Amino acid sequence: MKAEVSPSTIEAVVQRQLDAYNNKDIDAFMENWADDAQYFEHPATLLASGAAAIRERHLIRFKEPNLFGKLVSRIVLNNKVVDTEIVSRTFPEGLGHIDAVCIYEVTDNKITKAWFVMGKPILNEEQ
Repeated sequence: MKAEVSPSTIEAVVQRQLDAYNNKDIDAFMENWADDAQYFEHPATLLASGAAAIRERHLIRFKEPNLFGKLVSRIVLNNKVVDTEIVSRTFPEGLGHIDAVCIYEVTDNKITKAWFVMGKPILNEEQ
């Protein structure tokens, strides 16, 4: 029987990975992901399977100079964390942002699955 994990512990895992994402610290980011984690476009399009694939995906993303995920809201329920974020990005067309809903499943203090619902890119008016 697994011990109950407190919502604050589950939330801390997700917050650590968001902080590392915003600092573009790939090693700190990956400390929060399980070796066999899966990364989906919601509901079921697998984008990356395993820590190595997730790492590779983010090494590319972390090269964007203005990359930043601004947390708008967070809900913790059981072993799931649901974040709403505004993510600043460098798109091929220029600087902008995208709205995102990020759903994380946490098991044994690691993110084991994540699903992402992404809005459409919105370019900054001043280019």
